[in-house]
This record gives sequence, structure tokens and C-alpha cells, in this order.
Amino acid sequence: MAGALAEATKENFRDVVATGWVLVDVWGPQCAPCIALMPDVEALAQTRQDVTFVKLDSTQARRLCMELRVMGLPAFLLFQDGQEVGRIGGQDINAARLTTWLDETLTANRKEGN
Repeated sequence: MAGALAEATKENFRDVVATGWVLVDVWGPQCAPCIALMPDVEALAQTRQDVTFVKLDSTQARRLCMELRVMGLPAFLLFQDGQEVGRIGGQDINAARLTTWLDETLTANRKEGN
């Protein structure tokens, strides 16, 4: 799945994040920043082979979003082998900030031996 932006659902979420590095883009169809950022996320997914990118429609997975404690959109959650290791979000997020955060978070977690 690396290199592509796949769909996560409330039914398959745990399986999708279970193996490897997975960045979950939690978005909503009424979230203008989410929609504006989507092409950048898709482009980033095409350039990163070390991370699987998935998107999760918050309107279709409300209970899961509550379990994950997603408080606002857009939100990006990074998982390694099923465990959340980082998150970033907010309406002021942009492609450059997301890329920098992803690189820093991956580097920090790899140094810790995770």
C-alpha cells in the first residue's frame, strides 16, 4: 500500500494500521482545510515509500474518531505497528509543516528503536 492513498474505515482501521508506518489523514467533507490539503497529501503519498498513507472520513467513523481522541480537523495520526507514535492537526496545517513533522517524528521514533 506504500505510495498510494488508501481508504480506512471503522471496520478495517485496526488492520490497516497494524503493520509498519501508517499515516492516517482524518478528514471530513465539510472541512475546507481538509479538502484544500488533500492534493498535497496525495502527492506526498506518492513520494514516500517508507510510510503507508490512508485517509479516514470522520463522518463515517465518528465513534472511532472519539476513541482516537480526534478533537479537530484536519488531523494526522502516525502509527507504527498499530501503536500511535505522533499526531499533528489544526486548520493552519500545510504541506510543508506536515512533511517536516513527519520527517522529524519518523527520525525520532527510529532513533528510539521503535
